[in-house]
Amino acid sequence: MIPQWHPDVMTKKLPYLKARADLCAAIRGFFNDRGYLEVDTPALQTAPCMEAHLKAFQTTLIAPDGSESVKYLHTSPEFAMKKLLVGGLPKIFQLAKVFRNNEGSRWHSPEFSMLEWYQAGMDYEGMMDETIALLRHVAKDVLRVGDRTCDAHQDWEKITVVEALKKYAGVDIAKNLGDLAHIRAAGRETGVHISDHDDWDNALLKILMDKVEPHLGMGAPTIIYDYPVSMAALSRAKPADPRFAERFEVYVCGIELANAFGELTDAKIQRERFAAEVELRKKIYGEDYPVDEDFLAAVDFGLPDASGNALGFDRLLMLLTGAASIENVQALPV
Repeated sequence: MIPQWHPDVMTKKLPYLKARADLCAAIRGFFNDRGYLEVDTPALQTAPCMEAHLKAFQTTLIAPDGSESVKYLHTSPEFAMKKLLVGGLPKIFQLAKVFRNNEGSRWHSPEFSMLEWYQAGMDYEGMMDETIALLRHVAKDVLRVGDRTCDAHQDWEKITVVEALKKYAGVDIAKNLGDLAHIRAAGRETGVHISDHDDWDNALLKILMDKVEPHLGMGAPTIIYDYPVSMAALSRAKPADPRFAERFEVYVCGIELANAFGELTDAKIQRERFAAEVELRKKIYGEDYPVDEDFLAAVDFGLPDASGNALGFDRLLMLLTGAASIENVQALPV
């Protein structure tokens, strides 16, 4: 096998690397023009994430006095960036290297780049508008995956999770949120395998992935929003209907590109969600990660009303260039 550093490989990769540099410059220009401050937070963290199904890289920090402590490479700069919001930085963005173990495919890498940005005082509908503006700024041509194309300059589709499930899977969850028997029956009817070990959220995710996601972002990007509150992660419940959360995702050509929240500012609720994720991780994988108490202390001190978004930089570059694999757009992939 020819090594990744070989000149023949680099010659073929060079157009992608030039496009990568151009995309970095375009993103920085967009956020600089809007008054954002670029930040750089540590990759080494006390807690890598809280999502039960993400696996992190673990290491040992040795202090000058010889004492040791367990640390993790972050799976997202989210916790650290929200601490900066608490500290009084109202508009921040970061192009961060992030790390997720046990991942690898044409769209996944154990080390990849994430664009995250947060704005105090912005609601999640405002974040939708800003995400549209960003994509239109960086995408001068159509986005594409194989023969599928998507034009960010066309009118974007906006559809709720409930509406998307009805439209593409014929499943209505509005009156049956959390009903495991109902979602298992829906899986059988739609031909999606739901195992006896799947809880309601996992069963719903399987239906979304199999029956809904392949239809999203065709012709124009799709914003799918208002996830059930059990899938809220770090987003807040909708004040008008707390059964759902202020969370949206962006899809292009059937590929998930971004995940955004109207941020949860209640430390008590956040702690309860973290505890539930810890228990789920223990149940499924027999392991757990520590809770970032410093993050919870910051939220309790006063996380301002804000919205934030996490966008896969490498995926966006793949969509812009038509690259067949994430390795094509990384100079020296893992």
